[in-house]
Amino acid sequence: MSKSVVRMAPSPTGNLHIGGLRTALFNYLFAKQHDAKYILRIEDTDRERSKPEFERNLLESFEWAGITFDETHRQSDRLELYAKYIRKMLDDGSAYVSKEVPQEEGQREEVIRLKNPNKKIAFDDLVRGTVEFDTTELGDVVIAKSLEEPVFHLANVIDDHEMGITHVIRGEEHLSNTPRQILIMEAIGAKRPIFAHIPLILAPDRSKLSKRHGAVSVIEYKNRGILPQALLNYLALLGWNPGTEQEIFTLEELIKAFDLKKIQKGGAIFDEKKLEWVNKEHIKRLPPEEQINLLRKSIENEPYMKSELHLDMNRINWKETPKEETKKHLEKVLSIIGNKDEIMSYAEREGKGNVLWPVRYALTGAEKSPDPFTLIAILGTEESKKRILKAIEQI
Repeated sequence: MSKSVVRMAPSPTGNLHIGGLRTALFNYLFAKQHDAKYILRIEDTDRERSKPEFERNLLESFEWAGITFDETHRQSDRLELYAKYIRKMLDDGSAYVSKEVPQEEGQREEVIRLKNPNKKIAFDDLVRGTVEFDTTELGDVVIAKSLEEPVFHLANVIDDHEMGITHVIRGEEHLSNTPRQILIMEAIGAKRPIFAHIPLILAPDRSKLSKRHGAVSVIEYKNRGILPQALLNYLALLGWNPGTEQEIFTLEELIKAFDLKKIQKGGAIFDEKKLEWVNKEHIKRLPPEEQINLLRKSIENEPYMKSELHLDMNRINWKETPKEETKKHLEKVLSIIGNKDEIMSYAEREGKGNVLWPVRYALTGAEKSPDPFTLIAILGTEESKKRILKAIEQI
């Protein structure tokens, strides 16, 4: 059997979002399982919308997530190849130059169209089963604006053919593109790849995912402190089920367990809270020093990381604890601040809330923050002593 080849083919017309990363992940898992070649193809034939900064975002996102490729190509470097195919199609009559009546300013007076044989097309999809289309309704598909300007469908099909792509694993939104592309495949004599159209990622109300529900760039999740392995773990479970109770996977475990045949047809619901839970589970598996570094990065811009704190003396007491008691607890913690076990023993004797709440508040001046031991580790002993002493003086 010849080696399998898959590809990720993003357009650099915007930042990479989670839907794109999930598609890249499913292709990556398939490639690793089957020892297949994995190609990154930047589809930048849309000259007006393709931007260098978006391409940089794509590459940075894949690098951060740990998705690697065997080859990288840009369609803008392959224009002569597309022109060769267009000439051949014009010569053999499968395409023709179409005179157009411009409907608005700037429209072309000539484009190149595929001669549609107007027939029914059926193909087997690994996720959706047999899919059938009547291509008559498509008309004669535009395949190029000129010899130097192929449209998406033509360049996509030529590259899949030239690169020997065996499996096209992509989002469900491309399902309607498939009949057009099959017609082009037949016109240039290309072999059909195996298709797998994966379900859309939906908002909790089953609407199209929007920024309000998590449709933000991959790099934004990085900046929020989401671990790459946690994001990949969660995205793998959107539309795919391992058939077991396991929910937390390393990338290596995903490679072993993943199966295209277990991808569901229905849309997958994106749940921010579930992503946060998966992230916490992965954080727990990190060595302690990595956990501290990660937490430090995630809270370094919080107001309480600055040395000037506003302390509200009405909030420093735990429930009805008298101020004299709170002061006593802070003085005790100050004297044993370097010994976590001793602080915990004292807190268990005196009441955890009575002791740990005022310590946390003294360190941050905030009602919500990490636990006091994490704060001491991040702030350092000297800064922590200074803040606790300031609270004692104000009581």
